Amino acid sequence: MTFSVAVAGASGYAGGELLRILASHADFDIRTVTANQNAGQPLLAHQPHLRSLAHLTLVETTPENLAGHDVVFLALPHGKSGEIAAQLPAETLVVDCGADHRLESAEAWAAFYGGDYFGAWAYGVPELPVGDGKQRDALVGATRIAAPGCNASAVSLALAPGIAAGIIDGEDIVAVLAVGPSGAGKNLKTMYLASEILGSANPYAVGGTHRHVPEIQQNLRKAGAGHPTVSFTPVLVPMSRGILATSTARLKPGVTPEQVQNAWEAAYAGETFVQVLPAGSVPRTADVLGSNTALIGVAVDEAAGRVITVLALDNLYKGTAGAAIQSANIALGLDETAGLTVNGVAP
Repeated sequence: MTFSVAVAGASGYAGGELLRILASHADFDIRTVTANQNAGQPLLAHQPHLRSLAHLTLVETTPENLAGHDVVFLALPHGKSGEIAAQLPAETLVVDCGADHRLESAEAWAAFYGGDYFGAWAYGVPELPVGDGKQRDALVGATRIAAPGCNASAVSLALAPGIAAGIIDGEDIVAVLAVGPSGAGKNLKTMYLASEILGSANPYAVGGTHRHVPEIQQNLRKAGAGHPTVSFTPVLVPMSRGILATSTARLKPGVTPEQVQNAWEAAYAGETFVQVLPAGSVPRTADVLGSNTALIGVAVDEAAGRVITVLALDNLYKGTAGAAIQSANIALGLDETAGLTVNGVAP
């Protein structure tokens, strides 16, 4: 069976990455692509790399244009997905790549986003440890899925194994991420201009103000942390794609480096897209570029009594579009890996 697909926000980075992956997915047929101010223009005017989709023209993002498809992917700014999704048929699988349906707490939404709160959907990180299981269990048969924030999934995947195993403390977590500017979308702000980014590393949202903080806390609570505290600082670096997340937490007394390595390997044993490197190895963003793979290196700073995790992923692929499509595969009963690749692009 082939499923008909619409992608809203198709002229942006996340929308373009969704379309790039979907174009090679044997089970999905892309029929409609939408935009707002770019409606009426050829898709290739905004996604010139998607040559196989040259026949598509952007139409206005309305419930009427999105209805009638089996699957709808929403790659819209926060506050916009919720309005559209509420008007789509209940039987349609809707996957939101924005923030509108990630947070379970209306108070957290008000504090970090503001505006209308639209409620939480099934969270689209299948490999994430949740209690004694994985988040993929909540995705089977789902018709509403919230794809993750790319930074949030990076930190959560990196630390959840230690939380679930009871070997790290969730109350003193520090994460510093090197991130590419594509994670902010096609945003015409001074801080994203090439002249501002090239040759520089630029911290932002310093002091616990980044909107992914409550999402990380929510994920770590589900892994078993009671009241996690997270100091999270992203740093823009001059690479178009990629996240390198260095996250640390206090080890419980008596935990050995071997126990740490074993806990992370056990957490992701059998996972195709989240892989733990051998002890002593750490990943680079170049290793995962253009793939649905997250690579994790784990080390112990015995003098400081802390575990250090280094996770690399492609923010547009595994961090957003790949997670969305992987989750849709699960919801529809398809092979979870369909249309997705573990292989990166080099050099």
